[in-house]
Amino acid sequence: MLDSLALVLKNAGDILWGWPLIGFIIGTGLLLTVALDFVQFRYFFASWRYVFTPEPGSANTITPWQAFLNSLSASVGNGALTGMATAIYSGGPGAAFWVFVLGFFTMSIRFAEVYAGTSISKRDKNNEVFGGPMAYIQSVPGGSWLVYVYVFFCLMLTFFSGNAMQCQAITKGMTNSFAMNEYLVAALLFSFLAYIMLGGAKRVLQASDVIVPLKVGLFFVSMIIALVFHYDALWAALKLMVQYAFTPQAFTGAVIGYTVQDAIRFGMARSLNATEAGLGTAGILYGGTGTKDPVRSGIMAMATSFMSNHLVCFAIMLLIVASGAWQSGIIGTGMTIAAYQTVYGSWGSIIVTILSAMFGLGVLVTYAYIGRECWRFLTNGAAMRLYMLIYIGMAVVGALADVALIWHSIDVAVAGLVIINLYALLYLLPTMRRAVLAYKESSNKA
Repeated sequence: MLDSLALVLKNAGDILWGWPLIGFIIGTGLLLTVALDFVQFRYFFASWRYVFTPEPGSANTITPWQAFLNSLSASVGNGALTGMATAIYSGGPGAAFWVFVLGFFTMSIRFAEVYAGTSISKRDKNNEVFGGPMAYIQSVPGGSWLVYVYVFFCLMLTFFSGNAMQCQAITKGMTNSFAMNEYLVAALLFSFLAYIMLGGAKRVLQASDVIVPLKVGLFFVSMIIALVFHYDALWAALKLMVQYAFTPQAFTGAVIGYTVQDAIRFGMARSLNATEAGLGTAGILYGGTGTKDPVRSGIMAMATSFMSNHLVCFAIMLLIVASGAWQSGIIGTGMTIAAYQTVYGSWGSIIVTILSAMFGLGVLVTYAYIGRECWRFLTNGAAMRLYMLIYIGMAVVGALADVALIWHSIDVAVAGLVIINLYALLYLLPTMRRAVLAYKESSNKA
């Protein structure tokens, strides 16, 4: 039955991720870029400045710094370690080119969803700030029912991408590198999540404050060393990415051909899942800050998109191609491990396993909060313990389930979220444009 369900989801994903959706995403990114006065380029450096000088938080809200950390945490997970390798396996080295190029346009989408998520916010019966797509989708035509479809897909993403896929990657890494029993790993993940979630939103955010700097720091140190080791192959790797981005090529002499659509589709699908630009999840996180300056929040949030897309995802793909691991025939995290092993030898597997565990734990914690917000909207704050039980239980399912079913579920959920979220952002575009132009004018006067 699971095989049949995986096949249904695969077919649905193949239909959804055709040229119409690809064109819709690219077109939206281009339109937002132009209409918002090239916000991602004009305020690129301001984005980083705001990261290090964030606004203070207020009562019953999360701080902008916590929103930044959790947004970064959600977009730097095993979707990068595994997803980028999967994108190259399915779409060839050209997928890396499209991850890099299209990533600049998804930065404008990240700005838009965070601006909308913070400019339209409410407070619930417990006086907690409530923003994000659940607030702004309701203000567009059809939003009264579309918002529930969005929440359904977001919970689907929470349970499969934010939870099951992370736990699966952690479990496989621990069993392969340290010969740990998979049931023991599943039990440890269950216990970790139970401890975090029973402490409420405060403990979730505190855990992210610790995990995110550690995992990002370890990744960049290990990645910089690896790329320097392969410095003489980097230029050739970049040329190969461009070549495969526009022309069908054979893979290691086999008959598998890479088309332009494959390169764009898998590059975009895996990149969107990894960076989450366009899914609205960053809007959920920033929507809980209660900020008085939504334009500033949108500009600040663009840094997370650039970091996860260009500094993490593209770096992984560059190493895979430069090291020759893309020709190994391995799929998923194994390809990333093969790339690391060209530099670190047998330690490569251990390093990637540790990264996978830290990436996964960070995403698990962040999605515990994102899913909580979706559930809170859906039930008006009722049955929160039921949500906790489902989320904790999915850790066990993810640790022991089939990889294909999880990835196909993620593809469908990402497509559904993107379609609904981008529709809402396009409807709100005139309001956003006026706000950006007013911000530009006030900045020039200052």
